[in-house]
Amino acid sequence: MPYEWKLKARPYSDDEAKKLLANVASPETTDWHYNTHHKGYVTALNNIEKGLETADRSAANGNYSVIGELKRRFTWNHAGTLLHDVYWEVLGGDGDPKKGPDVLAAIERDFGSFEAWKADFKAASVSAKLSGWGLLVYDTLGSQRLLNVLVDEHHYGAIWGGIPLVACDVFEHAYYHKDGPGRAKYIDNLLAGLHWGRINDRFKKHCK
Repeated sequence: MPYEWKLKARPYSDDEAKKLLANVASPETTDWHYNTHHKGYVTALNNIEKGLETADRSAANGNYSVIGELKRRFTWNHAGTLLHDVYWEVLGGDGDPKKGPDVLAAIERDFGSFEAWKADFKAASVSAKLSGWGLLVYDTLGSQRLLNVLVDEHHYGAIWGGIPLVACDVFEHAYYHKDGPGRAKYIDNLLAGLHWGRINDRFKKHCK
C-alpha cells in the first residue's frame, strides 16, 4: 500500500487566518495559498506514491524515464509540503521574540543579537530567485548551530539535516496579491507576525 500524506491543519481556522495574517497576506491569499497551493503538493505526493508502486525500475535512464520523473517530482512536492507546514505553524503571532526564550538565546549566541539575525534572515529571503524560501534552520548534522539559508524553489540549496524553524515563502503567490513586487515589505510584515511561542516549541522538540 502506498504511503498516504495528509494536509496538516493550521493552528487556526481559515476564517481566523484571514484576521491573524491580515498584515502578511490578503484574505484571499491566506485561502488560496493553503487550500490550493499547499494542498496541491499533498495531492501530488499521494499521486506520486501511487505511481511509484508500479513504475518500471528497469526503464530508468539519465535522459528520461517515468521512474526518474516520479523521483524528481517527489523531492519537489515533499519539500513544498513540509516547508508550508512550518510556514503556517509559525505565523499568527505578534513578533515578540521574548515569547520564545530558548530559541532567542540560541539566536543571540549564534548571530550576536536578534537584530543581526533579523537583518541576515531578511537578506537571505530577499535574495532568493522568483521562487524560493528564506529559512532559519538548525544544522543538526554539521555545526550544531542556527543558520539562515536561502533555498531556490523548494529544495535547491537546502542543507542536509537542517531543521527548519522559521520559513518565509517568497514564491510570488505568497505576497503579490497584497504587496505586488514589494517582497521586502512582505518579509518585514511576516517577521512582525511570527509566533515565537510556537517557534520555541519547534526548537525544544527538534534542536535540543
